[in-house]
Amino acid sequence: MDADLEAEFSEFVAARSHALFRTALALTGHRQQAEDLLQTVLIKGARHWPRIRSGAPEAYLRTALYRQRTSWWRSLRRQRGVSSDVLPDTAAAGDPTRTVDLHLALREALGQLAPKHRAVLVLRYFEDRPDAQIAEILGCTESTVRSQAARALARLRQLAPELHAKEEAPR
Repeated sequence: MDADLEAEFSEFVAARSHALFRTALALTGHRQQAEDLLQTVLIKGARHWPRIRSGAPEAYLRTALYRQRTSWWRSLRRQRGVSSDVLPDTAAAGDPTRTVDLHLALREALGQLAPKHRAVLVLRYFEDRPDAQIAEILGCTESTVRSQAARALARLRQLAPELHAKEEAPR
């Protein structure tokens, strides 16, 4: 890659890496794995920069994030969910830390989902993508996306029932 293309790629990375990292973090649930995932994808992106720079490079790299994560999951089975019979205590009504507790419970529950389930939920609810795009990104059919989303939400409700409990009105 010549110096001009390298400078252009560096500018792109400086401008968009934070948004790409957030997506990688949502997919993996772990900061170190998200950094590894993003770095792997950016290396591939740098290699293909002359070809992708004129199109939609961020969309290309986001798709690469999902596909690389799925590839890791399929080939190495890095993430194994650990079930637990013990659920975290629920916060008392009116507790100002309830939001933090719910975020932590959601994060823990997402960490126990299968990577493909997590990817479907991230694409659907975090990135607000339609089922057709999700299917294209993950390389499956729209009906698979819908069934995976339903299974992932059911598992999420099972792992963290406090996320779905109605908040009591303060007395």
